[in-house]
Amino acid sequence: MTETAAHLRDERRGEPMRILVTGAAGYVGRAVVHDLLAHGAEVVALVHEHVPDLPDGVETRHADLTDSAATSAAVRGTHGVCHLAGLARARLGSRPPTRYHAVNVTGTAHLLDALATETERTGRPANLVFASTSSVYGRPARHPVDEATPRDPLHPYAATKAEAEDLIGSRVATGALGATTLRIFNAAGASAGRADQDLTRIIPRAVAVATRPTSPLDINGDGTAVRDFVHVRDVAAAFTRALRANSPGRHAVYNLGAHPASVRDVVESVERLTGRPLPLRHRPAVAQEARVLIADTTAIRTALGWTPTTEGLDDLVHDQWRTAQRAEATP
Repeated sequence: MTETAAHLRDERRGEPMRILVTGAAGYVGRAVVHDLLAHGAEVVALVHEHVPDLPDGVETRHADLTDSAATSAAVRGTHGVCHLAGLARARLGSRPPTRYHAVNVTGTAHLLDALATETERTGRPANLVFASTSSVYGRPARHPVDEATPRDPLHPYAATKAEAEDLIGSRVATGALGATTLRIFNAAGASAGRADQDLTRIIPRAVAVATRPTSPLDINGDGTAVRDFVHVRDVAAAFTRALRANSPGRHAVYNLGAHPASVRDVVESVERLTGRPLPLRHRPAVAQEARVLIADTTAIRTALGWTPTTEGLDDLVHDQWRTAQRAEATP
């Protein structure tokens, strides 16, 4: 496969690919925008409400994916889509399952319809990379999990991601779409000076406690639960590679992980790198979460030549900590 240093270009016209990024204002979406720009793409950022802090030259379009007409207008004139918009945060029980379905499933259906309309207009097959989640696997019996592991989503967020995957697969079967689904395990670290600000996730939460130790770090269970962490820049690089590799009538599915670690490992890494002990408070384990979830990434390494650029958990924690320190020092 061509190295990702090569530019993303429309082969028919020899011009830069024009890529729409849904959810461009989000943590991973922003990293994807920067990686696409670094590889010569023209980027269109699709956001719902506010104007994101994105580099010069990025066009911003506003649309709610639950609005089919607005979604169709947003897709017009693009060569491909990186689809990251959606409702996440699986533990937020205040959101009804119907809301997850409306955004994550109906929104994806509207996006697929918009891509089909654009294909009819241009004669060019559509190109899609979809951000899915490791939580579609539920509580698998064997580890690491590969892409053939049966899906068993245990909450509305995971269920809607699995349903969106199936919608994409059905549209790919028509031959008018080439798509890749990336099942992201746990993105972490910083990109373009912005670290993860979602304190529902363990690394930013632990670093936040180290930065401002005003309250203890809540841990669900005994801290032995294992997750697989991958740098957000490496996730973004996978989107770029997948866009280039897509072909009409093919739906590739890949896991994205890099560094398995327990919650205790994260705590120890934060304490070691910051030199600050973390006050801990244990809460009951969450029934809808796997105790162990580790990615087999053989498929994406083989097919796309993707490899993580970080060496271990400490790299991700240090990146989060360094960025948090800079933010603290900024008046």
